[in-house]
Amino acid sequence: MNYFLEGLTMGLAYVAPIGLQNLFVINSALTHSRKRALITALIVIFFDVSLALACFFGVGAVMQRYEWLQMVILLVGSLIVMYIGIGLLRSKVEELKKAEADMSIRKTVSSACVVTWFNPQAVIDGTMMLGAFHVTLSASQSTPFISGVAAASCLWFTGLTLVISIFSSRFNANVLRMINRVCGVIIIFYGIKLFWKFISMVV
Repeated sequence: MNYFLEGLTMGLAYVAPIGLQNLFVINSALTHSRKRALITALIVIFFDVSLALACFFGVGAVMQRYEWLQMVILLVGSLIVMYIGIGLLRSKVEELKKAEADMSIRKTVSSACVVTWFNPQAVIDGTMMLGAFHVTLSASQSTPFISGVAAASCLWFTGLTLVISIFSSRFNANVLRMINRVCGVIIIFYGIKLFWKFISMVV
């Protein structure tokens, strides 16, 4: 259960910062009906979870075979994770603008795929972060951890959609900025944890 909770907290800290996916979901909640916005959130969740699974099991499985590769990924991954966290603490969130027109379901699916799988930053960050964590976990620990990450995606995107939909008139840039700062601190903590694992392997 502890590994599920660790995956859940890490997943929330990873997915919550305002990026392309969140902007896409927020924009949908601001411009569509609640039902349609939730459908959009489910589509984003599908692509987000599939990317997380690919990053975690694909790259992680390869790294388990080569200790030197584990050390490289742990070092680079920890530095990138801390860099992401520091970037969030210093980020400035602009006011979100409403979309001018509704999108069809087909357009929503293609757009959700693009903002997830064709976002180089998301792919690189996911590979480094989740791949690095895979190295530190046994087979029995990996399942609850990645389940927690997937649950975080489900909780965040559905929760974000509902909150934005209900309180759309009160949701401003200050709230988004606070979310980024809290998540930045959590991600920096996990980056330090990964770096400590690298030091332990070297020593």
